[in-house]
Amino acid sequence: MQFSAGQIAEFLQGEVDGDAQVLVSDISKIEEGRLGTLSFLANPKYTEHVYTTAASVVLVEKGFHPTRPIPKHVTLIRVADPRASFSRLLQMHDAHQYEKKGYEQPSYISPKATIGKDVYIGTFTHIGDGVVIGDGVKILPNCTIGENVSIGAGTRIHANVAVYGRSVIGRNCIIHSGTVIGSDGFGFTVNAAGEQEKIPQIGNVVIEDEVEIGANCTIDRATLGSTLIRRGAKLDNLIQVGHNAEIGAHTVVVSQTGIAGSSRVGAYAMIGGQVGIAGHLTVGDRVKVAAQSGIGENIPDGMTVQGSPAFAIGPYKRSYVVFRNLPELQRRVAELEKALAELRRAAGGDA
Repeated sequence: MQFSAGQIAEFLQGEVDGDAQVLVSDISKIEEGRLGTLSFLANPKYTEHVYTTAASVVLVEKGFHPTRPIPKHVTLIRVADPRASFSRLLQMHDAHQYEKKGYEQPSYISPKATIGKDVYIGTFTHIGDGVVIGDGVKILPNCTIGENVSIGAGTRIHANVAVYGRSVIGRNCIIHSGTVIGSDGFGFTVNAAGEQEKIPQIGNVVIEDEVEIGANCTIDRATLGSTLIRRGAKLDNLIQVGHNAEIGAHTVVVSQTGIAGSSRVGAYAMIGGQVGIAGHLTVGDRVKVAAQSGIGENIPDGMTVQGSPAFAIGPYKRSYVVFRNLPELQRRVAELEKALAELRRAAGGDA
């Protein structure tokens, strides 16, 4: 689809500086701009590119003042925040990719399922008994939606996702390919013979509104009750969430993190990559955990931690200065011990 600079400026509540009729049909980096594309300038490091870009339209701050002539083919749109405005355009561009409606064949949709308006169900997808799918949901090919699953309006489920029975997914969520929601929690008990005996996992997973879950994540259903992903949480790729765990509202979890069963991560927290959180712990609201940290105890609200086992980031950094120099310290101690031994031998000989 093509849009004029004037239409884009109206959508973004911006001001056109140049040809309001110029058309764009794609987006590009400012340094890789092409005719017919739109780009943006937000980082001052890239200012030089606005004088050489081939892009037809560039979003700039309202207060931007060129220091030399802008190419004649470039129309500027002045906005309050170019990065945020560009993000809005990306969202609109992204939404256009998922405008399909209807049911592709072959696919199976149970006659006992309830399907809303403007839903898209891709080929080789299975929709089980009792499933409730809200308006505008997009389920891409090769997905399995188990019995009695509920999916809220506007949610998008990418190809090859498996959602086990009785899971609840809220409105406007995005779930990326390969993710499994509602698989068995890792629950076993040792019997009299010393063997691992499975504990049935009869709970479910509840994902609230506006959650995004990356590719190849696994979210286990609860033993009893629910594993909870709260509103607005964002999970990167390759994350494991154990049974009965809870991730708080608007918390961000980076890839390859594992959260063990019955642990609670609070709201607005930031969990770095390759973090391990042991079971039955509480990580407070607005906590920040640096990458590759190991959490083995409760973390109070607002704390920033690092290390394995993790502790407050200030003492960690001071400790790191010491332990990174341990080989040199060891060498110096050995030299001092040698010198001290020689002094003692000399003192003994004098005696």
